[in-house]
Amino acid sequence: MAYKITLIPGDGTGPELAEATRRVIDATGVSIEWEVQEAGADVMDKYGTPLPEHVLESIKRNKVALKGPITTPIGTGFRSVNVALRQELQLFACVRPCKSYVGVRSRYENVDLVVVRENTEDLYAGIEYDIGSDEQKYLIGLTKGRIREDSAISLKPISETGSRRIAKHAFDYAVNNGRKKVTAVAKANIMKFTDGLFFRIAREVAKEYQGEIAFEEVLVDNMCMQLVQKPEMYDVMVLPNLYGDILSDLCAGLVGGLGVAPGANIGTEAAVFEPTHGSAPKYKGLNKVNPTAMILSGKLMLEYLKEHDAANRLEKAVAAVIAEGKDVTYDMKERRDDPTAVGTQEMADAIIRKMKK
Repeated sequence: MAYKITLIPGDGTGPELAEATRRVIDATGVSIEWEVQEAGADVMDKYGTPLPEHVLESIKRNKVALKGPITTPIGTGFRSVNVALRQELQLFACVRPCKSYVGVRSRYENVDLVVVRENTEDLYAGIEYDIGSDEQKYLIGLTKGRIREDSAISLKPISETGSRRIAKHAFDYAVNNGRKKVTAVAKANIMKFTDGLFFRIAREVAKEYQGEIAFEEVLVDNMCMQLVQKPEMYDVMVLPNLYGDILSDLCAGLVGGLGVAPGANIGTEAAVFEPTHGSAPKYKGLNKVNPTAMILSGKLMLEYLKEHDAANRLEKAVAAVIAEGKDVTYDMKERRDDPTAVGTQEMADAIIRKMKK
């Protein structure tokens, strides 16, 4: 029986990345019925929102979605569709593996890290108040002058519930994937109640896995330095939302950039798989951008579906094409103006050929 999966092409370069990924996944032989749904900046005029209700209903119905990148305006306009999806569907765990592949240019080798980021709380909860709002004035009064009157204010909720379920997800991930250590990362020396709570709950969860998975706590600023100096010391990291977002990009930089960084957003009732990078609208329709991150997000999706053989074959094919260095996009060449660089669809074709050998 075929899996029914929601496919959200996204906007910018999203549709061409989604098409390349769909073809590669279909080539694994796993039977999938794709239910295509539109979301993002390109559908604002049509639906009056970048995230129409029927898209959410499709994901709730199918339980699994593969999503291309979607543009988020900076400073103005609609809030992030990505954040809205995570909150509406309670996709509390963002899992971002960062793994070295031979042939990807980087200052580091043999990096194999996994960032497990809490997805629904913290500063990304979107609880903000503008200058002059009633709520802003109330909070200024509540803090007795500790906040300047010309401040916009954002609240940072961290709950026991959210902290416990993300810590447990990180430890379960470690157990299920043969990992040895979980590192909790926060800034509890300064934010003693919020980040302090995150550490305390992670510590409690760690006791359930004592003797099986090692545990440690590292402050986020120190973690940034440690990752740059000795990434081989770390395995699975669990973090609140904002720190997880920042450190996942840092870890992607260790392995060659966002072009090879996949992502999974997992909840109890649904999961959405997407690349870590943005939509790169200036390259829209040029058949130029690197499809690796989205294809590897498809690999994570296959693992989630327990199609482990297909997932392994897909990853091996991706790794072989990158290592060979012939049928890769311009950003994976030694010189970005290399005339032998291929397009998005042609790189997907090469990966498909490798799987069929």
